[in-house]
Amino acid sequence: MNARVNVYLARAIRDFGDGFVAILLPVYLIALGLSAFDVGVVATLALLGSAILTLGIGVLGARRDHRGLLLAASALMAATGLAYAAATDYAILLVVAFVGTINPSGGSTSIFVPLEHTVLSGAVAPVNRTRAFARYSLIGAFAGAAGSLFAGAPEWLAPLGVGKLAAIKALFVFYAVLGVLGGLAYRGIPRSTPAARAVPAAALGPSRRIVYRLAALFSIDSFAGGFVVQSLLALWLFERFELSLTSASLFFFGTGVLSAFSFPVAAWIGARIGLVKTMVFTHIPSSLCLIAAAFAPTLEWALGLLLVRAALSQMDVPTRSSYVMAVVTEAERPAAASVTAVPRSLASAASPVLAGALFASGYHIWPLLLCGGLKILYDLMLLAAFRHIKPPEER
Repeated sequence: MNARVNVYLARAIRDFGDGFVAILLPVYLIALGLSAFDVGVVATLALLGSAILTLGIGVLGARRDHRGLLLAASALMAATGLAYAAATDYAILLVVAFVGTINPSGGSTSIFVPLEHTVLSGAVAPVNRTRAFARYSLIGAFAGAAGSLFAGAPEWLAPLGVGKLAAIKALFVFYAVLGVLGGLAYRGIPRSTPAARAVPAAALGPSRRIVYRLAALFSIDSFAGGFVVQSLLALWLFERFELSLTSASLFFFGTGVLSAFSFPVAAWIGARIGLVKTMVFTHIPSSLCLIAAAFAPTLEWALGLLLVRAALSQMDVPTRSSYVMAVVTEAERPAAASVTAVPRSLASAASPVLAGALFASGYHIWPLLLCGGLKILYDLMLLAAFRHIKPPEER
């Protein structure tokens, strides 16, 4: 298999684990006797730790073998799953959240991303880059959707006499196994030689100004998204409508499938109207659906609006990744992917704890309203700042 196929396979394995862990995490923490505010703190620390690790990976990515770094990240994923399965003390859970790879957003905010983006960009021609990222996101979304469906396993096992807490711990062990399997997939990526890496004098060079502007804007988007990471959206559905775990797993499976189908559509639209316009003109309607869902009178209305949102909200993922890789030089790609991802992780780490506090205080709709409103602001600012900066294939 070539490097592109190995990245696709590893992404599928990793996102399957993220899919069920993001839903089970709040259930597990609540079962341990923790509060909604505590769930927000854990989510915040997980995103904060991911940001710091991602920054380090971005700096090392230009100077170290990408394959070796991906193998090390897979080992950390395996250790994280085992640690969560064994830990019950809140303080230990906070430490594991900070240094581990558990992803409360159920998306692709992790230390793997800068390296995978770099490997994938180098494995395809520029004209095929957006389609490659669309496939990359499509595979991850389908795997994440399947993982979301798998989150119902504790309730499936209940008639067999398996307790919920024991079943969730077993799934954390399975998450560790997936880390090992992902590492095996990464072993198929060729080692990069020093000559192939073309080590630059600085991680970012001529594209520094563009990357910093993108990072600042992406941080607004991620701060907004942190109010409704998948774990907290699941918590909102549990508390607002008393949704069961099985129903939640089915719902998030549906959102994952819709997101998956949106990725090739995003590549098709991007080839016709441009990457930046595709990001903005699909994102704003999705935010309006989220705001409307906050006021939904029934569960059916809320789920319907959130499904429409899922069909639109992730179209910016492959287009954004492709755009960042296109507007920087090849040697800057690991640092660019990291520098644009880290502020996003840091910004998204600040909002889950605020959302948890709002939930705990009874202000259940405010996380959704803040998320939708801030995302619309981000879209308008992105369009104003970058509509004239085009990737090579659009010039």
